[in-house]
Amino acid sequence: MIQLSAAAASEINRLKSKQSSNIFFRLAIKPGGCCGLYYDMSFDESLTENDIAFENNGIKLVIDAPSCDFVKDLVVDYSEDLMGGGFRFHNTQANTNCDCGNSFSIDK
Repeated sequence: MIQLSAAAASEINRLKSKQSSNIFFRLAIKPGGCCGLYYDMSFDESLTENDIAFENNGIKLVIDAPSCDFVKDLVVDYSEDLMGGGFRFHNTQANTNCDCGNSFSIDK
C-alpha cells in the first residue's frame, strides 16, 4: 500500500494543524496532467463506502478504491530545496513521469 516517509508525515501534520481536529489526509489519482494521471492530495472530514482508510507513520490516510490500482507500493516523501518544498512521489508502477513530479502514466 502507500508509505509515507517521516518527512512527509511531519509536513502533513504541520498542514493538518491548521485544519479542524477531526480530519484525515486524502490521496486520489485523477485524470489529467502532462502524462495522463496526477496525484491529488487534500484534507477531508467524510468517508464514502468506496474509501479505504488506514494509518501510516501516524497519519490517517484515505484513498478511494479505484485509485488503489495506481498506487501499489507508492512512497510519498517531502523535501525542500532552493525552489521551495514539495511532496515527491515514488511510484514503481509508473512507466512515465512528468518533470513536475505530480503527473504520471501506467500501462494497463
